[in-house]
Amino acid sequence: MEAATSRSTSAAKTISSMDKNATYQEPEGGEEPPENEPERGNWTGRFDFLLSLLGYSVGLGNVWRFPYLCYNNGGGAFLIPFTVMLIIAGLPLMFMELSFGQYAALGPVAVYNRFCPLFRGLGYGMVIVSSIVMLYYNLIIAWTIYYMIVSFASIFYQLPWQNCDADWSTKRMNMRHFSRGQLLYSHGKLQKHRAKPGCSDCYSYEEADMCESRNGTYYLRQCYNASYAALNNIAKLADTALRKPPAEEYFTNQVLGLSSGIEETGHVRWGMAMCLFIAWLIVFLCLCKGVQSSGKVVYFTALFPYVVLVVLFFRGVTLPGASTGILFYLTPDFSRLANAQVWGDAAVQIFFALSPAWGGLITLSSYNKFSNNCYIDSLIVAVSNIATSFFAGLVIFSVIGFLAHELQVEVNSVVDQGAGLAFIVYPEVVTRLPVSPLWSILFFVMLLTLGLDSQFALMETVTTAILDRFPNFRQKKVWVVLTVAIFGYLGGLIFTTNSGMYWLQLMDKYAANWSVLIIAIGECILIAWIYGAEKFCRDIQRMIGRQSKLWVVFWSAMWRLITPAALVFILVFNWIEYKPASYGHYVYPMWADAVGWTLGVLPVVVVVLMAVDQICSGPDDLTIMEYNARNSVAVKLVTKASQWRKMSTCALHHRRQFRAKARVLARPTDEWGPAGGVTLGTTALCARAEAELSPPILLLHGRPVLRERGT
Repeated sequence: MEAATSRSTSAAKTISSMDKNATYQEPEGGEEPPENEPERGNWTGRFDFLLSLLGYSVGLGNVWRFPYLCYNNGGGAFLIPFTVMLIIAGLPLMFMELSFGQYAALGPVAVYNRFCPLFRGLGYGMVIVSSIVMLYYNLIIAWTIYYMIVSFASIFYQLPWQNCDADWSTKRMNMRHFSRGQLLYSHGKLQKHRAKPGCSDCYSYEEADMCESRNGTYYLRQCYNASYAALNNIAKLADTALRKPPAEEYFTNQVLGLSSGIEETGHVRWGMAMCLFIAWLIVFLCLCKGVQSSGKVVYFTALFPYVVLVVLFFRGVTLPGASTGILFYLTPDFSRLANAQVWGDAAVQIFFALSPAWGGLITLSSYNKFSNNCYIDSLIVAVSNIATSFFAGLVIFSVIGFLAHELQVEVNSVVDQGAGLAFIVYPEVVTRLPVSPLWSILFFVMLLTLGLDSQFALMETVTTAILDRFPNFRQKKVWVVLTVAIFGYLGGLIFTTNSGMYWLQLMDKYAANWSVLIIAIGECILIAWIYGAEKFCRDIQRMIGRQSKLWVVFWSAMWRLITPAALVFILVFNWIEYKPASYGHYVYPMWADAVGWTLGVLPVVVVVLMAVDQICSGPDDLTIMEYNARNSVAVKLVTKASQWRKMSTCALHHRRQFRAKARVLARPTDEWGPAGGVTLGTTALCARAEAELSPPILLLHGRPVLRERGT
C-alpha cells in the first residue's frame, strides 16, 4: 500500500508540473459521440448564438417597463443605479451561467446532475420556472398576433379602436334615467362619475373634437348643445367624468373579454385561442430542428425590432409635443438616488431583464463550441441591454408626449407600463397618425419579434432538459418539440378565458420571482464557494484563453461576495415591498394568493426534496464507494469514518455521517468535465498516466483496501 501511495505521489508531482503548460485543444474534425448517444447539435455560427442571446435578454420589458421605471425614479439619473446593478448583479450572473453551460455542453438539468448531485434540483427548478413562464408568455405573443391581424384587416379603413364601437364598448347611459338632482348633486356635493353597470366610460376623442368644433359639450358619448349643457351643468360633469379611451375599452372588452374576477372563469374565447395556436405553431416551426433552425430565425427576430425602433424614433421626434415627453423622460433628479426604492427597482429590472437562473442562458451556451469567447458575448449583450432600454425610452416618451399634447393633459396622466403601454397607450397614439394601420402593424410586429426570441429560449430550455435526460430522443427531436408545444397550448388555454388576464397577472407575480433569486444565490454558493471561484476561472480560461491575475481576482470577488450580496438585497427588497396580488382596483381572493405562493415556492421545494432524497438514498456508511487514489478527500473521509465508529454516541455518529455524505454529494462527479467534443492535450495524457499508476481504493467497513487491477 505504501508503494502504491508513493507511486501516486510521484505521479501527482509530475502531473502538476506538466499541467501548468497544458491547454485544452479542439480536434479538427471533432470526436464522434458514442453510438448509443446521438449528437446534441451546435450553433452553425457564432452570430447564431450571439443574436439568440441578445433576443433572449432584450425583450418586452426593455420596451414596456424600463421607460416607466426611468421616468418614475429620477429620469436620466436612474441610469446610474441601473448601470451599477448591471455590473454587480446582472453581468456576473450572465457570464457565470454562459461559461458554466459552454464548459459542460449540457442543459441545466444534466449539468447539475454532474456538477453537484446534492443540489441537482437547481436544474429542475430552473426548468419548472421556464415551463410556467412559457405558458403565459406565449399568450402575450397571441395578443400581438391578434392586433396584427386586425391592423392588416383595417389597412384601407380606420382601426377598430379609433372610436367607441357599440359591440365592445360599455352600454350608453341615457340622461333621462336620472333626475336633475341625481345628475348634479349627491349630499350637496358634485360627484365624479364612475363606471357602473349599464353606464359608459368610453370616451372617443375624435367624436369629442367634432362636438367641440360645433360649440357643443361631449359627455357620455353624446354631444349636447350649449343651451342644454348650461341648463343641466353638463360641462362640470364632463370635466370630472372618468374617461376611458376606446383603446382601453377595446383591449378590455374585445380582446380579453374580461370578467369581474379570477373566480369568474367564463368560457374560452375561441378567437384568442386560435391566435394562441398560431403562436405555438410559429414556435414549433422555428424550433423543430433545434438550434440549427432557430439560429437562422433570430437573424430576423433579433434585428428587426431595432429597425422598427429607429423608424418609430424618427417619426416620433417629428410629432408635436415629442420634446415635452422626452424631457419628461430624461430630466435627471439626482435627489432620488438617496431613495432605496430606486436602487431596488434598478436591481429587479436588470435581474429579470437578463433572466439568469431561468436555465435559458445555460441552455443557449451549451450549444456553443468549446473555444467560443463567452466573456465577450456577455459584455456585448450587457451593453446592448442598457442601450436598447435607453433608446426604447426615447421612442416611447416621444409618442407619449405627442398623445399628451393631443389630449391637452400632462404627460404623467397618460404614461403607463406593461400591457397598459403596449396595448392601450400606443394603440391610442397610432390612431392619431396618418396611415395609422401601417404604424400599428410595425409596432406589433416589433412586439412579436421581441416576444418570440424570449419564447424560443424558454422552449429550448424545456426541450433540452428532456433530451439531455433521455439522449436517445435526440433522433426524434421534432416529436419532442411537438409534444411540448401541444402541452404548452393546452396549458395556456386557461389564459384565453374571460378570467385569463387575472391568471396571467398572478403567474407573472409569483412564478419567476423569489424562487429565481434563491436559485441564483444557490448557484453563486455552489460555483464560487464549494467548487471554488479560482478553479472556475481556470476552467473559463481553458475556453477563452489566459487572463490577467487582476481579472481572476475581480470575478472571484464578484461571484463570492458582491453578487450574492446584491441578490440578497434584491430578495429582501422584494419581500419588504410585497403586496397581495391585484389588477387595477381588483384585489385577488386569498385562495388565489395561496395558488400563487404555491407556484412561487415550488422550484425551491423541489431543490430541497431532491437534496434530501440524494442523502437518504446514498450508502449508509460510505463503505460501498470507490474512489481513485488521487482523490485525497476520500482518504480523509475514510479515516474519519473509522473514527466515528469508535464513538459511543449514536446520534453524533449519524450527524457526522450525514455531513460526510453531503460533502461527497456536493462535489462534482467523475463525469464532470469539458464538452465531449474536446480533447485535453497534455492534460489528458497525464490523467491517463495517473490512472495507470493509481489503483482504485475500495472502502470496506471504513478501511481503505487496495484492489489489484484485473481482479
